[in-house]
Amino acid sequence: MSDLMDRGNHDFAQQIVHHATSGTSAEPNSTPTPMWMKMQGNWMLMFHANAFVMDEQQTSPRGGDKFFSTNWFMPMAQRSLGPGYLTLRGMFSLEPATITERRYPLLFQQGETAYGKPIVDGQHPHNFLMELAAIYDWKLGEHSLLTFYAAPVGDPAIGPTAFPHRASALENPVAPLGHHQEDSTHIAADVITAGFTHGIVRIEGSGFHGREPNEHRWQVQQGAIDSWSLRLAMQPGQNWSGQYSYGRLHSPEALFPTEDQERMTASVMYNRPLKKGNWASSLVWGRTRSLSDQVIQNSYLLESTLQFAEKNYLWTRMENVDRTTELLDEAGPEEPAGRVQAYTFGYDRNFSLLSHWTTAWGAQVSVYSPGPPLQHVYGSDPMGVIVFFRLRPRGK
Repeated sequence: MSDLMDRGNHDFAQQIVHHATSGTSAEPNSTPTPMWMKMQGNWMLMFHANAFVMDEQQTSPRGGDKFFSTNWFMPMAQRSLGPGYLTLRGMFSLEPATITERRYPLLFQQGETAYGKPIVDGQHPHNFLMELAAIYDWKLGEHSLLTFYAAPVGDPAIGPTAFPHRASALENPVAPLGHHQEDSTHIAADVITAGFTHGIVRIEGSGFHGREPNEHRWQVQQGAIDSWSLRLAMQPGQNWSGQYSYGRLHSPEALFPTEDQERMTASVMYNRPLKKGNWASSLVWGRTRSLSDQVIQNSYLLESTLQFAEKNYLWTRMENVDRTTELLDEAGPEEPAGRVQAYTFGYDRNFSLLSHWTTAWGAQVSVYSPGPPLQHVYGSDPMGVIVFFRLRPRGK
């Protein structure tokens, strides 16, 4: 059990065994993870969570105001078993109850449905059951690992670590605009993944059900394994991580059941521990291409979170994303409608309120720069402000 208890993350294989994020993704070895840990017999029990309660106000004729909560929590158990380690993990969210009307306001966001209609200028809640997975890591040598992952609901090997679990995004309470090009598969049905790690390199392949979860977020949706993905990841040092992935998704959108998609992503993550804090950054590219009408959407994201003087956090998220005519409620086939740039800056500070938990008050401001085709609908300078309370376990 020493490998599991040692959170020093000395090499790539050891970082993977910790499985502190969704699916089989991994962040840089030096990335801290705030979680509770306790030994119970042969099992190491862990609990990780992040929850925000917020009020959001947006300008623009298409903006909205709302009081809501984004949240998730992850219990996990690990033990040594035979020549390797067994991990059992669940991930849950109360967003189906804490986000009313099946969406929260997010200017220029598009993807999935609410009440049978496309969601535009809003983000859907996560499913109550985000992940239910069993993982077995078979140690083949000091720096080699064979990993098997099976999940009726889980995260296949495509994309970077999903935004709710990235250290660079941990203080930001809302989703990126590029979510549906970069990491929207982090909740998929019937996922099977196999991966091999040696030294600083890892290669993985997944089969899964390609349809995105429907809007009934309390339900568990199942389906045939009809989609696949491949991911190549590298950890060239304690503070660096990178990946490239490719996937074919069968019928991901409920409103376009005959449309298949090709998805490619690439990302680089950097984490630097500081004397009284930490600095985590991510650079992400995502691309989807419809295999029926060849519509392509690209997204580019740079986000960074700096923890300093122990209790303080500063962060930014900058995005450049393609949007389609779905935003404009136009009849006819979905076509490109220009690009949008989004710039977010935020600050929060921890304070003592509950034992074993870290709590914070914070705020962030987002400003948007839409392209000319969208300016006549949104105006030239839309923006949004969020004030929030944050809660998560106190840990490393």
